[in-house]
Amino acid sequence: MEYAAILRTTTFRDVESLDEMIYTRIMGSTARLWRFVVIVAVALMMAACNAKSENQNMSQNKQEARAMGNPVFHFEIPVNDMSRAKDFYEGVFGYLLTRQEVDGYDMAFFPRADGAAGASGALAKGDAYKPSKDGAIIYFDVPDIDVVLRNAKQRGSKILYEKKDIGEAGFVAEFEDSEGNRVALSQVRS
Repeated sequence: MEYAAILRTTTFRDVESLDEMIYTRIMGSTARLWRFVVIVAVALMMAACNAKSENQNMSQNKQEARAMGNPVFHFEIPVNDMSRAKDFYEGVFGYLLTRQEVDGYDMAFFPRADGAAGASGALAKGDAYKPSKDGAIIYFDVPDIDVVLRNAKQRGSKILYEKKDIGEAGFVAEFEDSEGNRVALSQVRS
């Protein structure tokens, strides 16, 4: 009798009944060996399916990360005196900042190029903004750290972390801006 026919004509209440039925009606003394083979085959198929699913998830996460790009979109540096801070940053970095009021806050925006790497940013003055050397540190990518540090010193900045060689990644340094914020610099090794 075929296995499917046995299953259609036989009722059983649990797995042990099925085991006993297979043992006595189909395979006799080799039933336990076949049951072991079936269990191993099912376990291997389940493991293969799980591994494939995990690999697909990891691959999808990597694709999403690549599509997303850099996760930081915008930063704001707190200031107490917008005119002083704007002059300071323009003099140190050579950027022209664009000043405007946004949602009741005085802001000065750094230049931004659509489609280019990096985040946009602004100086920000208002009750929600408190300059500090504590907290997040923003790194400015610069072509020459020595020039930027010299410009900062000429405008009264204290160097908080001297230029340091960090190996293949290049160089870093930190200084205090006109408002008391910690500002970091990064120069890629050329």
